[in-house]
Amino acid sequence: MFHVLTLTYLQPLDVIDQSRPAHLEWLAGEVEAGRILLAGRVESQTGAVLITGDLSADEADALAASDPYTQAAVVSYERTSFNGAFRAPGL
Repeated sequence: MFHVLTLTYLQPLDVIDQSRPAHLEWLAGEVEAGRILLAGRVESQTGAVLITGDLSADEADALAASDPYTQAAVVSYERTSFNGAFRAPGL
């Protein structure tokens, strides 16, 4: 199962940016581990979107809980799960 994790910022960007270095370090590790395939801020800069690799719902929820943004209580996460039946080669 793949997941779209939508982050909504709960604080202004200057507050979000205080936790950003830890978030980016966490994100790099999760991308390297293959748990996150794509990530980035939304155009409006009111949040971000993460696309996970093939994880269970519990694993995706644990991933969101481990984000330094979550631990700093500056974002909320919403998970949308899908089966990923049609994939690019190599995924």
